[in-house]
Amino acid sequence: MKTNRSTRRRTSIALVIVLALMSSLVYKLFDIQVVQAKSLSAQAAERRGTAITLYGARGDIVSDDGTALATSDLRYDFIASPINALSEYTDAKGNALPQAAALAKLAADPVLAKLSQITGIPTKTFMSKFTAALQANAQSEYAPLVTNVDVPTFDKIQALNVAWLTPVSHPSRQYPDGAVAGNIVGYVNGAGQGAEGLEQQYQACLQGENGTETYERSRDGVALPGSTKVTKPAKQGGTLVTTLNADLTYFLQQNLGTTVGQLGAQFGQGAVVDLKTGEIKAAAQYPSVDPGNIDGVAAAYRSTAMMFSDQWEPGSTFKSLTAAAMIDTGYATPASHVMAPDSINLPNGVHISDSEYHPTEDMTLTGILMNSSNVGISELGANMSDQTRYDFYKKFGIGSKTSVAFPAQSAGTLHPVSTWDDQTKYASMFGQGVAATLAQMLQAYQALGNGGVMVPLSLVKGCQQADGTMTDVPKKTSTRIIKASTSKTMLDMLESVVTTGHPNLQIPGYRIAAKTGTAQESDGHGGYQQNYYVSVMGFVPVDNPQYLVDVNIGFPANRKISSSAVPLFHDVMAQTLKTFRVSPSTSAPSKLPPYHQ
Repeated sequence: MKTNRSTRRRTSIALVIVLALMSSLVYKLFDIQVVQAKSLSAQAAERRGTAITLYGARGDIVSDDGTALATSDLRYDFIASPINALSEYTDAKGNALPQAAALAKLAADPVLAKLSQITGIPTKTFMSKFTAALQANAQSEYAPLVTNVDVPTFDKIQALNVAWLTPVSHPSRQYPDGAVAGNIVGYVNGAGQGAEGLEQQYQACLQGENGTETYERSRDGVALPGSTKVTKPAKQGGTLVTTLNADLTYFLQQNLGTTVGQLGAQFGQGAVVDLKTGEIKAAAQYPSVDPGNIDGVAAAYRSTAMMFSDQWEPGSTFKSLTAAAMIDTGYATPASHVMAPDSINLPNGVHISDSEYHPTEDMTLTGILMNSSNVGISELGANMSDQTRYDFYKKFGIGSKTSVAFPAQSAGTLHPVSTWDDQTKYASMFGQGVAATLAQMLQAYQALGNGGVMVPLSLVKGCQQADGTMTDVPKKTSTRIIKASTSKTMLDMLESVVTTGHPNLQIPGYRIAAKTGTAQESDGHGGYQQNYYVSVMGFVPVDNPQYLVDVNIGFPANRKISSSAVPLFHDVMAQTLKTFRVSPSTSAPSKLPPYHQ
């Protein structure tokens, strides 16, 4: 009886112990599978998981019709696993070779020779990368071997079926048109950030945002089915839509380069502007940077666009602004005239001369523009106060940056009237003693030809987001600068410059208004060097002004006169008419008299 009680006691104790153990196990399972499940799963995934960067590609920069000026495509890097590559070389018994012996075998392996042939990279370069990786870590599985190859090269490398070589894709910036509008488009730095031009100015629009994708892998590195998960989606950059017409910009770029070469000039620049909208439809300079090969051009031409950064004394094209001020204020009419010799001495040692000898002539204001007479514009403009002229120059945008917030833009130079000496009071009338960029002259002439209304220049229509919405749209406020009647009068006078003085500027069927200019380079100390700028600025068609064309050639060695820029202007103007299918003029041209009758 006593034995039975003892047995039952032992059984009960054993049962309690078993129940306690079971309770402990159940608690532990609950703790692992429920309480700590999320944390432990994350730890497990981290230990055997692999994270992959999902690249948010940089957005495209496109022309007004969607042609890519800058785009991002996939490029590939190939990463070698040095330890796995060496493990393929064994002795007769199948044992791994010592590292030095295995490296010698690898150097002689035909696969490296094939890889060298495909990429153009010497085998010695590959081997140095293997050696460096192994010296840093004897068990290294990471050595970047080939970088930034395109898809055809990627396919050739993949065809080698090298087990220890792994491809990694990433976006790369490409510039399909090379140096065409290169300084306008700009380029990115090694970190993929905008470094110049629109790439820099619209960095926030274009920059993508990388995401992350993870997957779990087995001990041998194989991805486990169903384990892939996007932990952070990638965001693509916006598309920057410019105002540039790709074909017209290409035409301007090619012909500008040809003209610079023919004239033995150092550089050149040009542009086409839509007068009604202020949009820059074409912009070019030569030399120009190829954003995909920035070392291919001299350092002086790699950075920001000359049309915004480089200022010079505009010379005779500036006479149009002086004439517009005189007409708008009633100080002169197209028929106002003066007796103009080829040179004149004025009080306080002021001397003014025209570029060529001519007898004293009774020139009208129209004739002064046609003959580009410094003496004539000075004599006629002397009736207007210096402050009044200064105020008009300021209204035309001289001395101020344009509304295009382009990197490194210059404001030009327009000193206050209080600082003008006696020479500057006259010289400023014909574009000396002041300085402007090409963009500033374009802005001034835009108002001159657009009925007197200034519409701010623009290079960009906006940034198109993935959902189709447009941001960064330029805000434009039009401003009247001169009377509409003054604008029409100026167009008539500048057309008379073409019809009477420069027949080579004419295009059959179209009424053209233009002003030529020759300007010397200032030495910065009140004197001038023997370098010249030759330029032409003009409108088409006069009876319905739509486009402004400007070409400027810097420091020509041959034919240092404005007429040397006429053929380029004529060709660009003709191409502009074709590109935008501008209807021919339907009215007769103006022929205002250049001399007093």
